[in-house]
Amino acid sequence: MATHLSKEEIAVIKEKLETLRVEHRDLDDVIARLVEDHYQDELQIRRLKRRKLMLKDQIAMLERQLVPDIPA
Repeated sequence: MATHLSKEEIAVIKEKLETLRVEHRDLDDVIARLVEDHYQDELQIRRLKRRKLMLKDQIAMLERQLVPDIPA
């Protein structure tokens, strides 16, 4: 798939990937702090984990766009 992308499109995808990875790492930190809190909000933690999974899916999709198709 990457063979069909221009250099500009690849650069945009890489920039978006980095942004998503940073957000994913930040959510890791926030979730870890909330889990340690004695007065944790389970609903908030579930929402953050769901958001983290969505980010992981988006990251995987963008990474697949950068990998060239290999003929079978």
